[in-house]
Amino acid sequence: MTNPAASARLAGRREWTAFTVLLLPLLLVSMDVSVLYFAIPAITRELDPSATQQLWIFDSYAFALSGLLITMGSLGDRIGRRKLLLIGAAAFGLASVGAAYATSAEMLIACRVLLGVGGATLMPSTLALVRNLFQDAGQRARAIAVWSGAMTGGIALGSVMSGVMLNHFHWGSVFLINVPAMLLLLVLVPVLVPEFKDPAPGRFDLPSVPLSMAAVLPLVYGLKEIAAEGLAPLPAACVGVGLAFGYVFVRRQRGRDDAMVGRALFRNRGFGAGIGLQTVSAFAMMGSAYFTTQYLQSVLGMGTLEAALWSLAPSVAIGAAAPVAAALARTLDRSLVIAGGFVLGAVGFALIGGVGTDSLWLLLVGAGVLASGIVAVMSLVCDIALGAAPAEKAGSAASLLETGAEFGGALGMAVLGSLGTAVYRSDLVGAEPAVRETLGGAVATAGSLGGESGQRVLDLARQAFVHGMQYAAWGGAALLLAAAALAPVLLRGIGTTAATPAEPEPESTGVAAAPDAVAR
Repeated sequence: MTNPAASARLAGRREWTAFTVLLLPLLLVSMDVSVLYFAIPAITRELDPSATQQLWIFDSYAFALSGLLITMGSLGDRIGRRKLLLIGAAAFGLASVGAAYATSAEMLIACRVLLGVGGATLMPSTLALVRNLFQDAGQRARAIAVWSGAMTGGIALGSVMSGVMLNHFHWGSVFLINVPAMLLLLVLVPVLVPEFKDPAPGRFDLPSVPLSMAAVLPLVYGLKEIAAEGLAPLPAACVGVGLAFGYVFVRRQRGRDDAMVGRALFRNRGFGAGIGLQTVSAFAMMGSAYFTTQYLQSVLGMGTLEAALWSLAPSVAIGAAAPVAAALARTLDRSLVIAGGFVLGAVGFALIGGVGTDSLWLLLVGAGVLASGIVAVMSLVCDIALGAAPAEKAGSAASLLETGAEFGGALGMAVLGSLGTAVYRSDLVGAEPAVRETLGGAVATAGSLGGESGQRVLDLARQAFVHGMQYAAWGGAALLLAAAALAPVLLRGIGTTAATPAEPEPESTGVAAAPDAVAR
């Protein structure tokens, strides 16, 4: 018998060059999450959107992206991941041009929806192609580590890039920066990236498309509204509707051979465990970001651009986290490295739990430690989940990982945000409704009062917010410690990266190995 690790073909210069090209769409899609932070005032002056339209200008992108991830991942397995990537790149580029020159709020919202549709094709396609390009498990782990760092960095970079562009150009420039990268992608991908798809995908399960969207969209919307406005009947009903459709969707997938999410994905327990741990990681990352961004602007009083620039400081540590974790996983049990990443994240939360009303550096150190641990975990669990999935289902596997991250992020903002808000409001019993509602309302009220009265209101509100942030941070730390204890149990026997090589795939055709080859 041959050693499977030795039979896995090592990637060469061509594959690594192709991988570098695939980082372009990933970076831009993640940047578009935050690129409007500085552009909204200029958009408001020119397009005069209503309050509801302004919210949809922000949220329509994320809703379209999260609602279509599962569909696009399954579609890529059927028609080819490279083909879907090219279609998505063209759509993303065209939608970027439309958004840049939008003449009304309705047109901008429509273009943001199209950007979300394009993003939903790009994100699972890039991750699935990484799975196919790197057959050797060690190389794949290093590639996914870089992929995770690029995705995290893109979100932070988006707001800063937006501020820099708006200092010199029209607000539409924040969208036009996508166009050259997408044109480059359309030229280089056909040359460098081979096509991969499922050779026997079966029929496309069309009814599952609206079912998946009916499950994802109300759930994400409800969680976001709970995070922003607190628990109310409508958001709670949306969460209930999403869970109900989710149950119907899962039942349908379990009963069909041509399901959009095949049962074969979950036969290896590493895949399901990877998605669960990915969800917890996103919970912690986005839950902490909910507080840190408000702290910089509303507690320390920074402007938006200044706050965005300071938020880049933890990236110095974050950039090294995933490669270090991948290196450790080559010699140590990956479940222990993942558990260590969760412990490191809990330490970061604990540091944030000690932040006062004037603790910039402690906040930045805590955020950096937290993000380093979480990025390390996310890169390793992505590698585990993708390595456990059959090669012909890499697109579906990648889309489920991304969907888990979307759920986790929305849930983190809702749960930790609600905990912090409850403490904030309990500390301000008897205050004016606007002050007690949100810290932003307190800042506005203090500005209108002025003088000592305004400063007193502002000081009390800031102390209450920090108190709520401390409670939320300790809650997040407890969750991550529980995840650290659970990870070795869920991943028992997964072993080191070198012990779980990916199966070889045909070199000549670029098509994923047939199911019987995967089974062998």
